[in-house]
Amino acid sequence: MSQEPDRPHVIVQPAGWAVPRGYVNGVAARGTQVYVAGQIGWDAQCKLVGPGFLEQVEQALGNVVAVVEAAGGTAAHVVRMTWYVTDMDVYRKSLRELGAIYRRVLGEHFPAMALVQVVSLVESGAVVEIEATAVIPD
Repeated sequence: MSQEPDRPHVIVQPAGWAVPRGYVNGVAARGTQVYVAGQIGWDAQCKLVGPGFLEQVEQALGNVVAVVEAAGGTAAHVVRMTWYVTDMDVYRKSLRELGAIYRRVLGEHFPAMALVQVVSLVESGAVVEIEATAVIPD
């Protein structure tokens, strides 16, 4: 286990495993747990910001951070995220732009993450949904 600089949690990385890209294998943290329901690319009035994958990702990530901040935390307190996308090929083709958006919203903070392709999402027009868990230190 290793402590990330300026982070209230510890990264769990089994000895001898290659360091993963863009996510971590595990996170250990103590404090107030915040469970963020799946966030899609819509604004405060529940209107999609547009049809595009990248614009919806940026809004969904911003929504996750907004919920964590409303609970008294910051983006650095997010310890787990699960992404649901409707088109894995679009995700893969967008990695460079996606990385820039991710860093703009969450910085150089990489929680434990999973990515799953789904047939569709509940809200018509949504192409990505992100749920998260944050742990705010006591």
